[in-house]
Amino acid sequence: MEQSNKKRILVIEDDAHIAEGLKLNLSLHGHEAEIAVDGIDGLEKWRDWRPDLIVLDLMLPAIDGISVLRNIRLEDERVPILILSAKGETDDKVECFKYGVDDYIQKPFNLDEFLLRVDRLLTRVSWSNLDREANETNYSSFEGYYKFGSNRIDFNTATANCKIGKISLTEQELKLLKLFITNRGKPLSRKQLLEIGWGYTGIIKTRTVDNFIVRFRKYFEDSPKKPVYFKSLRSVGYIFDHD
Repeated sequence: MEQSNKKRILVIEDDAHIAEGLKLNLSLHGHEAEIAVDGIDGLEKWRDWRPDLIVLDLMLPAIDGISVLRNIRLEDERVPILILSAKGETDDKVECFKYGVDDYIQKPFNLDEFLLRVDRLLTRVSWSNLDREANETNYSSFEGYYKFGSNRIDFNTATANCKIGKISLTEQELKLLKLFITNRGKPLSRKQLLEIGWGYTGIIKTRTVDNFIVRFRKYFEDSPKKPVYFKSLRSVGYIFDHD
C-alpha cells in the first residue's frame, strides 16, 4: 500500500491482546493505528487525533460503546465506525445501526475479513469526500435549519431565532440540542445526557443538565414555567417533543 494511502485508525478496545494485535496488523497493512483502553480515553483520542476510521468495542469500562458511538455521532456523522464485539444478538446490532454505525463484526473474527472491511469503509468514505467536494458542500444532516413552533435553530451559524430575539449558541448548547432532536419524543435520563453529551460516567451529582434545560426554556418556551417542548419527566429526566 502506498504511503499516500496511509490512514489513521483508532481502536477503542479494553482487551490489550486484541487491541495490540489489531494495531500491529493495521500498521502492517499500511495504516497508523492508536489504542484507547476505555470509553473516556476513546472520546479524548477521537477529539484530539481525528482518525479516519474508528474500531469500537461495545463492552468498555467507564463509558460503554453505545454511549461513545452516540457521542461521536452528535458531532461527526461521516467518520466510519466499525463495531467489533462479542455481543452478537440481533437487538445489539440493530441498536448500533440505529445510532449510525457503518459495519459490525462479531468476536471471534477472521483477521483477513476484518482488514477487507476496513479497506471497504475507507474506500467508501474517500468516494463520499470526492462527491462532497464536487458538489461544493460540507453539510451533515444537522447543519442547516431546524424549526419547532416559532423557533428556528441555524446549525451553520450557531444561532437561533426565538422569543427573546436572535441569540448565539455555544458548542455545548448545540450538541445538547442535537441530542434532543435526534431523540425527539423519547425520554432521556440525566445519566444518558451526561454520558452522551459530556462524557461523564458513574454516579455524579451535578445540576449541569438542569441548568441547560432552564436556559433552553428561557430561549424557546413561551412560558418557561409551563414548558411544551423541553418537558421534565419525574424520576426519569427530560423529553423534547413538538407537533
